[in-house]
Amino acid sequence: MENLFIEYPKCSTCQKAKKWLETHQIPFQDRHIIEETPSEAELTKWIQQSGVELKRFFNTSGLKYKELNLKEKLPTMSEKEQIKLLASDGMLIKRPLLITTNHILIGFRESEWEKELLKEVSK
Repeated sequence: MENLFIEYPKCSTCQKAKKWLETHQIPFQDRHIIEETPSEAELTKWIQQSGVELKRFFNTSGLKYKELNLKEKLPTMSEKEQIKLLASDGMLIKRPLLITTNHILIGFRESEWEKELLKEVSK
């Protein structure tokens, strides 16, 4: 499977992450998070594979998150409702997302990406 890089092109963090992938010659397929918002099925699968809590998939610093007052609402919502909400609007999803055969990376932390991705390339 080719790496799937899900981004919002205007996002500076996404731009940095994309440049990092290109610099390290890590192949990826690009996907616009708004034009092709991840489905409930995709999100459910990735959340399970990632092993991290569902809340990490939310863009908690985004305007939409704050506008919908999700800090207050999420704790009372079921996991299924939260995933449905994420799938309804790409701007609610933390970005970039990098889906590889072995990893689901949420957001861009260069040290985390180096640790997880460069060891695979050197194998």
